[in-house]
Amino acid sequence: MTFDLSTPEASSAAEWRGVDVRYPFAGRNAVGPLDLQLRPGERVLLLGASGSGKSTLLLTLTGLLPNSIPAEVGGEITIGGIDVGSREPAGWAPEVAQYFQDADQTLCGMRVEDEIAFALENRAMPEAEIAAVIGDAMREVRLPESWRQRRSSSLSGGERQLVALAATLVQDAGIFVADEPTAHLAPEAANRLHALLAKAPATQTMLIVDHRLDGLIETIDRMVVLGADGTIIADGVPRTIFRDKRAVLATLGIWRPAAAELDGELTRIGLAPPIAPLSIEEALAHLDPSHAPQSAIARAKPVVAAFVAACAAPADAAVTDAPVAAELLDAACAPFLGPVVLRNVDFRIREGETVGILGANGAGKSTLGLCLAGLLPVKSGKRQGATGGVAFQRSENQFVGGTVSDELRAALPPRIGDAEQARLVAETLEKWGLGGLGRQHPFELSQGQKRRLALATLTITDRWPLLVLDEPMAGLDAAGAAALTAQIAGLCRQGRAVAVITHDMDLALRLCPRSIVVGEGRILADGPTGELLRDADLLRRADLAEPSSAAARRWLDRVAAC
Repeated sequence: MTFDLSTPEASSAAEWRGVDVRYPFAGRNAVGPLDLQLRPGERVLLLGASGSGKSTLLLTLTGLLPNSIPAEVGGEITIGGIDVGSREPAGWAPEVAQYFQDADQTLCGMRVEDEIAFALENRAMPEAEIAAVIGDAMREVRLPESWRQRRSSSLSGGERQLVALAATLVQDAGIFVADEPTAHLAPEAANRLHALLAKAPATQTMLIVDHRLDGLIETIDRMVVLGADGTIIADGVPRTIFRDKRAVLATLGIWRPAAAELDGELTRIGLAPPIAPLSIEEALAHLDPSHAPQSAIARAKPVVAAFVAACAAPADAAVTDAPVAAELLDAACAPFLGPVVLRNVDFRIREGETVGILGANGAGKSTLGLCLAGLLPVKSGKRQGATGGVAFQRSENQFVGGTVSDELRAALPPRIGDAEQARLVAETLEKWGLGGLGRQHPFELSQGQKRRLALATLTITDRWPLLVLDEPMAGLDAAGAAALTAQIAGLCRQGRAVAVITHDMDLALRLCPRSIVVGEGRILADGPTGELLRDADLLRRADLAEPSSAAARRWLDRVAAC
């Protein structure tokens, strides 16, 4: 039996009352105790630091926890007033469409059109209607018609995420739950998703976990923040929380939109906008050079300039003469058992250099990175230099140990004695924010913790003079991202070369003095990251977007022109 979650009889779309979750052998709760109600038609963003229990809470909604994933779940969880335990998890499919943090948990390895049709076929929808819905979904998410017969397993990580999103959105359920839906999407693809969420029916309830706030937060009605212990520390309107809880969120390492950072600096000098901003444009609207007092403009200018400067990596002239760590010469790059996706690639990275690899989903960034590291042979041309270590887009692909500590020990040379191994493992656990997790299985960690563990295994020794990091910030909270940025800077100071594959333009601008842009089967551009991200034509061709600080830079340009 299904029911309408928007009717007056359904006073809440979903509700958690006195809920707590504890995993087997864990010393404390992963979530709660907490009380949370989702009202019909409400759009709620769930924020929290890595490991605070966001994904766990989402998995309790339809009973996947504890029915499919072992855990002790206390309290009461209801959907439309009905106890979740009254059905098997699959029985809630008509009411709840759930997109998982790992797209492969949504997909079955079938053809793309079959992946999208799967839920609709289970509802016995007529074949003609299914065909029409598939076509509409593919056009909305901008999946090419030529993909219909492709196996989802043959797609890139970001492309699989797009297919998984289409397969979830077509369910047209009363509740849409999404865990990091934009983590592996190119900027323009993420913007399209935000637009789809904004135009969803007003009766549809949404619960979203995402770290990529710029462009999303404007569509959100309410925000719930989980603290480090898995309890609710804030619940309310995003504008209010980002301003009033600014210090708390920063201390806990929780992501905030770029506008919140600038708002804090303007507040410090007494020039905060009257309404807490959600975008850089809102943060500076009251300081429009055409009508704001010149005295206010003069006071704001150095603050905005400092904000823009802090968002960009300084140029590093020292690396231009450094030895080449690795290079591709007129190379043709292809995925394993796949066709060539990039041709005539000339690319070199020097010791001590951090280079961004940017481009749309499916443009060939990961393939280029694997060829650069030497894990994939080039189809033609040459690859020269030291073999590189790779942090894969899916961290689980590189785990081999039964515990977190075992994972780190496996990365150490066998000649190191037990005492030295124990010291290095303990130091690395603390260095990467994994203290106290040494005895856990790597698959028990949150996605952000898995990401840190994968990177820790590559850096526990100096074995790899070249590191290729594929979407290293996906799943990390603000504190983890800041720590990783500092770690990468430290590695470069030691002379290691680091290639960062990312869809996060803010990260690329902040971390990489130089970037390359991949698209149209080749390298479209190679140069200073700041210059590339100011090239509107290039961004449009590559399906990228400008960084969030661009609006502040334009404000400075207008001030200088006045």
